[in-house]
Order: sequence, then structure tokens, then C-alpha cells
Amino acid sequence: MPPPDWLVRTLRPQRAPVPWAAAARASIALAAPLAVGLATHHFTYGAVVALGALSGVVGDTADAYRMRILNIAVPQLFGALGVVLGTQVYGQGWLAVAVVTTVALVSGMISTIGAVASVSGLLLLLNCVVGAGLPMPGDWWLAPLLILTGGLLVLLLALLAWPLRGGVPERAAVASTYRSVANLLEAAGTDDLSYAETRIAVTQSLNQAYDLVLARRALAHGRNPEQVRLVSQLNALTPVLEAAPAAHQCGVPLSPRIPAAVREIAEAVAAGRTTESAARDLPAPEGPAARAVDQALRHAAEVASRRGEADFTNVADRLGRPAALRVRARRAARGVLLSGASWRYGLRLALCIGIAQSLVSLIAVPRSYWVALTITFVLKPDFGSVFSRALLRALGTAAGLVVAAAVLSEVPLGWWSVPVMMLLAPLIPALTPRGYAFQTAAITPVILLLSDILNHQGTALLWPRLLDSLMGCAIALVVGYLLWPESWHTRIGDRLADAVRDTAAYVDSAFGAPGERDTAARARMRRRLYRDLSLIRAEFQRALTEPPPMGKRAAAWWPLVVAVERIVDATTAARVRVGHGSPPPSAAEVSRVSAQLRELSEGLRESVVLEEVRADFGDPGSPEGVLEPVRQEVAAARAIGIPTGPTGSLPSAA
Repeated sequence: MPPPDWLVRTLRPQRAPVPWAAAARASIALAAPLAVGLATHHFTYGAVVALGALSGVVGDTADAYRMRILNIAVPQLFGALGVVLGTQVYGQGWLAVAVVTTVALVSGMISTIGAVASVSGLLLLLNCVVGAGLPMPGDWWLAPLLILTGGLLVLLLALLAWPLRGGVPERAAVASTYRSVANLLEAAGTDDLSYAETRIAVTQSLNQAYDLVLARRALAHGRNPEQVRLVSQLNALTPVLEAAPAAHQCGVPLSPRIPAAVREIAEAVAAGRTTESAARDLPAPEGPAARAVDQALRHAAEVASRRGEADFTNVADRLGRPAALRVRARRAARGVLLSGASWRYGLRLALCIGIAQSLVSLIAVPRSYWVALTITFVLKPDFGSVFSRALLRALGTAAGLVVAAAVLSEVPLGWWSVPVMMLLAPLIPALTPRGYAFQTAAITPVILLLSDILNHQGTALLWPRLLDSLMGCAIALVVGYLLWPESWHTRIGDRLADAVRDTAAYVDSAFGAPGERDTAARARMRRRLYRDLSLIRAEFQRALTEPPPMGKRAAAWWPLVVAVERIVDATTAARVRVGHGSPPPSAAEVSRVSAQLRELSEGLRESVVLEEVRADFGDPGSPEGVLEPVRQEVAAARAIGIPTGPTGSLPSAA
């Protein structure tokens, strides 16, 4: 009997290249402190520094050098604060339980702000748990100082190549987006499935490029010429991406010279040079869609050929100009304090941590802090399914203990620990992209080796580590997963409903009165739509790893995910056709299609699974009308539901 599909998806390793530079940094950052500690006869100090370096290695995920400062340095400060709080209540019984539980609440709430805040909240709680459960060497200030030193060592190693490679990651990201757009134009007019998969890859690449470039530009206050030029080059892709659906709907493949021209621009962007020959030999366009592609591509080539100073008057990206840091900080603080989701997750994490700390206070559990550490990792809101992470945590810990058993039993503490750490540390960045079980398997022997340096217990650490991890997984599954109703419901329906509602607003903007046709605003709306659809796909993939009935409910939404993506594509193509000579739709047709989209949105919001709807669409309008493909896609989406009444209303949530 084959294993269930959700289990196969959970255990399947992800494909990813080996980050050789990050692996080398990890090897040096974790082994060097041990060597220095041995040389200075402070081996335990070296182990604490290595613990801080381990946190930095796990957080060393940013490509842009400026972002590495935030991704590594800021979480390390929170981690140091966590150690201070934890060491102050070490051995204090119920006071330690209260303090750690309160820190868990704060950690969970700030983790919902964003990526850097998530890692900061993680290290705040992790180090507080470690400080409350493990005796630290020296005075109260020494342990946080040593941990900060380890994190700063990773940061220093990560920034060594900045003078030579500054701007290279950003250019590579923009060039990669151009190559993915070339693939999209190559797929236009061919197989629908191939085109859809390529468009998804384009959206993901564009999201990553904008996030990377804009994050650095925000730190540079938008006045760095190279970064402004990269934003302009990304913005130049917007007309190309708007023209691609129209070209695909024509059903005629584009000339191979068109994607070749985009790839030529990509090579120029990656090399940091200009190009003036990309659009020189383009074929003469035929029809509105081909003209749209030709005009958009020539504009992108013209942007890539500009020399000298960048144009600072056009630096707003297609998601809008980023707000000042202090404005975003106020918004984040307000969002944390007023958000129901933030409070729910914070209370959920605090409840699990409180139960774990209370349990180990009542029952003698060796190395009891590992229980809370396991819960902290498993319950991270942005790390994927709680159920699958608990399963992968248990499997990864078991695999890591096999390696740790060999290390602790055969390698004597001392100088042999240094080369062993040099071999184990690179496995963390190398295996982390493969999946959570692989990351856990790589981290476990490193953690146990450092713990053995601090406690000198050898293989006696193995069984408590496995027992505590299983206890933590059990608490996270029961208290943090099974007892919460939201764990049993997918959010795909609500997110799809929001996307369809925003599509209705996009239709109104794209085909409304002349005064409403703001090109930049319309482009931002379109970018948000495709970004939201990308997030929906990610949520769908996450839900598929849940056990029944969650996974089956999520799978039933798949036809509607595809249908909504086709609606957005059809709307974009209609806008392009009007912009290149097709008759615009009447106000009545725009209003009718917009109303149908909003009705579909409300139906999706109230439904769990849609199977068949027979609704009265009224006058379908002219079959040659520019919005007819949109109307057909809306009808196809509505045809995936079950009628529950004479009006064809959609089923309510079960």
C-alpha cells in the first residue's frame, strides 16, 4: 500500500543548489571560536561564542549585503536580550516559568511583523529558554557578550566580499527576472499548462527581485544611482508582462527573436553594462497583441541602454514607494497590538511554552530546556505547517542523533572537536534549503557537541535529547495544533475571494472613466494581484502537507486557484487590447463583469468547496467584445460550485 500523498509531500526533499560560500562561513564561524577557546584555556567560552555563531549561520539567508546587516545583527541583539532575561531567572522555579511564558507571548506577537522580526522573536525566546535552563559561565553580562561576538563573527565573514561584489546579488536577481520573462514570451501562444507554470515562475522571480532591490534602496534612502536604475529596469518589465497574456490568447507563438532580445538585456543587466542592440532586429508586429509586446520590449531595451545618471523622478516600484522606516515601525507596532492574528499566535505559543515549562518544573527531565526549544521551532507561524514540522522535527532529530552518537562516543573533547566542527557546520547551510528535517538533522549533532563542551556528559545527552524533542512535538501538536479550530480550516477560500474582489476593482480601474485611468495605479493593482496569487499558491502547497481532512479540502480548491489566475490574465489581456486599438467596452459591460466578479468573491468567501453553479449572467454582451474572455473565465470559475437555492448561491462553510 503506497504512503498517503500528504506524507509523501511532507517528506520529499526540495531541490536547491549548495550555497558554498555560506557553508565555508559556517565552518569558520563555528570552529574558530572553539580553537581560540582551547588556545586561551577557555573552552566553554568558545562554545558559547559558537552558539551565537550558530544563530547567525541560521539567519544568514539574505543575498544583498546591506540586508545581511539587518538579518544577522538585529536578531542577535534580541538573542542577547533573551539570554539576559533567562539567566536572571535560572533556577528560580515558577518565576522562571512566568518570565519565559511572558517572553513567549511577546516573541510570538512580534514574529508576525516580518522576516527579520520573525527571526528576532525566535532568538529572543530561544536564548531566554537556554539561559533559564542552562548554567552560563561567568558573570551575567558575559554570556550575552559572547553570543553577540559569535553573531558578529558571522556578519563579518558575510561582509568580507562586499567591496568586491557590492550590487552583484541585486543585478543577478533582476537579470534572473528578465530570463524568466524571456521564458514566458517563449511559452506564449503554446500549451496553456506550460504558459501557466512559466508565469508562476515569473511572479516568484519578480517578487524576489523587488524585495531584494527595494530592501537595499530603502536603506539607501532611494538616492543610490545603481539601485534606482535596477528599480527602473524592473519597472520596465511591467508592460512586457501585461502584453504577455494578450499574446498568449492569440494562440500564435512569438518570433524566437523576441525572447532572445530579452535574454540579451538580462546578460547586460547581470554584467552591469548597457546594451543598445537588443531591440534592433525585432520583427514587424502584426495585430494588437504583437504590437503591445513590441512596444513594451522596445521600452525595456531603451531603459537598459541608458547611460550616465539614473532618473530619480521614476523610482516608485509597482507596489508603491516604500514608506520611511519610522513610519513602517509605527505601523508594525500598531499592527502587532491591534491584530487579532498577532494576539492569537502569541497566546498560542505562550500557552505551549507555559505548559512545557510547568511540566519540566514538576517532573525531573534532564536538559528540560530542549522541550521548549522544540516547541519554539515547530510553532513558528511563517515556517509552514505545524503538523508537518512536528513530524519532520522528530525524524530530523532521530537522524541527527545517529551522527551525534558517533561524534560523542568516538571524538574526545579538545582539539579534535575543532576539525569535527569544521566538517559538521557546513552541513547546516547546505541541507537547510532541502527541508526542515534535513536542517534539524544537521543542527542536532552541532548542538549536542557544544552542549557536551559545556556539560561533559557525552552520549548521556542522546536519550534526553530525543525524549525532550518528542515531548515538545507532542505538546505543539496537541495544544498548539489540534485544540485550535483554525488548524482545521484552510485560508485559501478567503484569499481567493480577496483576489477576485481586487480583480473587480482592477476591471473598474482599467476600463472606467478616463479620469480613473491612472497608469501607475493600475500597474500597482496588477502587481498586487499577481503577488497575492503567488501567496495563494504557497498557501495551497502548505495545506497539501496537512493530514486529512485538511489536505483533501485544500486539494478541492485547486481548480478555483487556476480559474482565478486565468481571470486575472484575461483581464490584463483585455486592457492591453484596448490600449492597442481594440474598441473599449461599454460602461454597462464593465459594470456587469465587475458585478459578476464581486458576486463570485462573496460566494468564495462563504464556501469550502465549489462544484457547480447555474447562475443567470444576463445579457452576455457582444461575443467580439474585449471583456468577453473575462466573462467566459468568470463563468468557468462559477461552474465549479454547487447550487443551494434558486438563485444559484454558493454553499456555506462546512
